[in-house]
Amino acid sequence: MTEPGFDDPRVQQGIDLFNTGQYFACHDVFEDYWSELTCPEKSLFQGLIQAAVALFHFEEGNLGGALRMYTSSRMRLLGFRDGAAGIDVARLLRDMECCFQELCQPHQGYPFHVRLNPELVPQLHRLPPFAAATRNP
Repeated sequence: MTEPGFDDPRVQQGIDLFNTGQYFACHDVFEDYWSELTCPEKSLFQGLIQAAVALFHFEEGNLGGALRMYTSSRMRLLGFRDGAAGIDVARLLRDMECCFQELCQPHQGYPFHVRLNPELVPQLHRLPPFAAATRNP
């Protein structure tokens, strides 16, 4: 069986779902793709899945789950910060850090007051040559 390439339609579908806040569906699409990978970028896609789950939990108010998934995601994605699979990982890391900054601060007790700020929700961005291929004509 041949491993799927990074131009596999599921990659763009997962990105589109992530960027429209459909984190659970994004998780499903990326997990389907991830399950077929054997290359080093398999860990990248696991990090992207965890980022989607972190945002899902944050949006739903499961702050403990959001923080755990964010931390796991960050650890996986750091090894790809120079970009991989046509994804601007460095930008995602910066944007996720900004989004999760308040939640990551020390709090006395459970931080019930922390909410996902829609203005800080990150997007996934493609790097060239993939970026050019995803633009509408």
